Amino acid sequence: MKEKNIYGKLDRMSWLFIIPSLVLLIAFVFYPMVQAFITSFQTGVANNLQFDGIANYKRLLTDSTFKKALFNTVLYLVVQVPIMILLALAISSMLNNKKLKFRGLFRTAIFLPCVTSLVAYSIIFKSLFANDGFVNAMLMNLNLISEPINWLTSTGFARLLIIMAITWRWTGYNMIFYLSGLQSIDDSIYEAADIDGATGLQKFRYMTIPLLKPIILFTTINSTIGTLQLFDEPMNITQGGPANTTITISQYIYNLLFKYQPNFGYAAAVSFVIVLLIVVLSFIQLKVGDKE
Repeated sequence: MKEKNIYGKLDRMSWLFIIPSLVLLIAFVFYPMVQAFITSFQTGVANNLQFDGIANYKRLLTDSTFKKALFNTVLYLVVQVPIMILLALAISSMLNNKKLKFRGLFRTAIFLPCVTSLVAYSIIFKSLFANDGFVNAMLMNLNLISEPINWLTSTGFARLLIIMAITWRWTGYNMIFYLSGLQSIDDSIYEAADIDGATGLQKFRYMTIPLLKPIILFTTINSTIGTLQLFDEPMNITQGGPANTTITISQYIYNLLFKYQPNFGYAAAVSFVIVLLIVVLSFIQLKVGDKE
């Protein structure tokens, strides 16, 4: 009886700790999500919203700007995420070498972009890649180009600039996860591979990547979610230009709410496209990554 009373008290105490967090989650996460979903079936602004069925979702099929935003977002995802994941894996493997001097300095330098002010680094990127910026000057001095590249006003180069900016900022973030995973792997595994005559590339491909599989899956899903919600870099570096060729879905939602004539219902409908993409891609990644 005493044991039951003790367990009963523990259960009640547990709920006392859980309830405040649960209330906050419902109030600030789940309720806004439900409200946004309801709003996606309405038209108008603020207190003048009226139910209009699936009109907002039908509009998505004929909205050329939305199609551009969707294409750009998927392009950034397909190109940038694999590059960033592989680059983070390679860098973490090199920086995990105990014989490497100044490892701490290199780790800090590569992780530093993650904590750098977004506005500050956006201004620096715009300056570096301006027509008369450092990058063009360097390329011309090396005789790699004959005239300046229009990084900010050329469609292809503007998209490339966004991809480079995201990769520069977030590679170090993923590197930290891989480093922590590598440091938990027993050194004897690699020593046995050395005895068997395995090369560095073979160890990386057949040992490091399989052993880091759960962490790679986690970072891939995180990176996918982050890229689908990409807003800061296009907004601050290219402003979605030229002619909306670098705009993302999140930036388009912002424009619908604050730049164009406000349309809360349509903006909510567009936002649920991101939700759908995140759910579908995360499910696929989990199924592909979890063969067991």
